Amino acid sequence: MSTKVAIVTGSNKGIGLAIVRRMCKEFSGDVILTARDKSRGRTAVTLLEGEGLQPKFHQLDIDSRDSIATLKEFIEKSYGGLDVLINNAGIAYKRASTVPFIEQATNTLKTNFTSTMNVTRALLPVMKPNSRVVMVSSDLGKLKIVKPHLQDQFSSPSLTEPQLVSLMDQFVQDVAAGNHEAKGWPTTAYGVSKLGRIALTKIIAREMIASGKTDILVNACCPGWCRTDMAGDNAPLSAEQGAETPVHLALLPAGSPTGEFWIKKEVVSW
Repeated sequence: MSTKVAIVTGSNKGIGLAIVRRMCKEFSGDVILTARDKSRGRTAVTLLEGEGLQPKFHQLDIDSRDSIATLKEFIEKSYGGLDVLINNAGIAYKRASTVPFIEQATNTLKTNFTSTMNVTRALLPVMKPNSRVVMVSSDLGKLKIVKPHLQDQFSSPSLTEPQLVSLMDQFVQDVAAGNHEAKGWPTTAYGVSKLGRIALTKIIAREMIASGKTDILVNACCPGWCRTDMAGDNAPLSAEQGAETPVHLALLPAGSPTGEFWIKKEVVSW
């Protein structure tokens, strides 16, 4: 039997690093820590090795299709497929950022939604039977952040991936036109990007069911507001606490829910 393997994107620090730490303790297989910067990634691996853990490292820039393809080839050759994909990588602008909102919207959706979708689409064909896909999202990605007509579109059980991509593109276009609020969008690119992740989760879960791959579970979650470089020092939870729900979803037993949004290891309404 081949060795099981799990990938955690964007995991050289913060919640991602905490997820790797916990997976190394609870997952019966290799855990691959990934980072855009090789030096930072290897430094994180060394840190965990100092704790008696044995993560592996592979460079991954989710904004680069070539980088994604290289990782996919490595997984296929080394493991014959993938058992767990935890999409953690993401960016967020600080509230005090002076970067123009159109630039924030473009960059945030590119990484948090489009690049995450590209990673998932690239690796889905090599997911092994009984594998798990986890989208680390946010409570800020709940449907309530957009107006009812957009809620209906995002939550439609017939929503397709091209339609979702079109919705995300529309947000950026409306921001560029300066009328996004009038069109029903919030002034939070981060929230919209996480809304897109949850919608994508549901689309892929439906796709797995329709194709007969009911053993591949695809879920999204909010790790909670955690003390990280991204979220700041005032958050109530530690990164280790934030890792609990993503790891829970990565290790779900057969027959568990799929296509759901989870908080504190429980399914919640989106």
